[in-house]
Amino acid sequence: MSPDLPQITAGSTPIDWDFLTVEASDVEEVRADSTAAKYLRRYVGGRELIHNLERWCLWMDTPEFVSIDVANSPILRERIAHVREKRTESGRAATRALVTTPHLFGERRQPSEPYLGIPQTFTEHRAFATAARLDADTIASVKLFTAPDPDGFLFALVSSSMFLTWQKTVGGRLKSDPSFSSSVVWHTLPLPPLRPATRQDICAAGRLILEVRERYPGRTLAELYDPPSTPADLTAAHAALDALVDLAFGARALLPDEESRQEVLFRRYEEMVAAESLPGTTRTQAPSRRGRRRA
Repeated sequence: MSPDLPQITAGSTPIDWDFLTVEASDVEEVRADSTAAKYLRRYVGGRELIHNLERWCLWMDTPEFVSIDVANSPILRERIAHVREKRTESGRAATRALVTTPHLFGERRQPSEPYLGIPQTFTEHRAFATAARLDADTIASVKLFTAPDPDGFLFALVSSSMFLTWQKTVGGRLKSDPSFSSSVVWHTLPLPPLRPATRQDICAAGRLILEVRERYPGRTLAELYDPPSTPADLTAAHAALDALVDLAFGARALLPDEESRQEVLFRRYEEMVAAESLPGTTRTQAPSRRGRRRA
């Protein structure tokens, strides 16, 4: 819908039977192997991001990888041999085709630059989506959507009440929790064209949120955004962001509630669809408001 929104991508899938992924209990063993340790990376999905859980992987899709390292490392040699064996035995032709590269994740969609990580699912009880900016050495799992975000605009947008209202209104649910998707939520988000100054102001408000988060280094995102204990300065930073984002979507002032934001969002959606429609074509229908009461 919006030219200001880039494509987003789900993270990588190992297809490894847990031999390329490394649990916290095995990290020290891998680190003790100096060759294997070169390829040890944080491996983050939505749960790991929100709760700051330790999970790791062996990531060899890098220019530094040399095949002799596999022979020189007992850990790499054993784990990769298991991956090769399992892929060979698979009943899926697509999986068997991966047997020639057993050291690599089966599906690799890792950004090459710092990126925004958006959890696939997050609890319905938080007032804001728990996204975060990550460095390129942090490997995103398929449970984390990624997008390039050089100026921080996407982080700010996803951190706004306007975005969460759209997510809860048109997006799917896993049990009762919002489930983010590119097709239903992201591609349909009716973000109007923005003036450069407006974008800059929104980016600055997003940076303030990140600065406030850094004041609480011992707290996870789950703890920071638990409604009864969200710090007052973090709530204030989000309110300042919401005022800017609400105005950017066409509101006259900071909106008081989700229903008011729904009205603005669907008005923008209808306007943007009408502008794109050509004479004689069937007009695109707006997404359903299936989550409205729960939102």
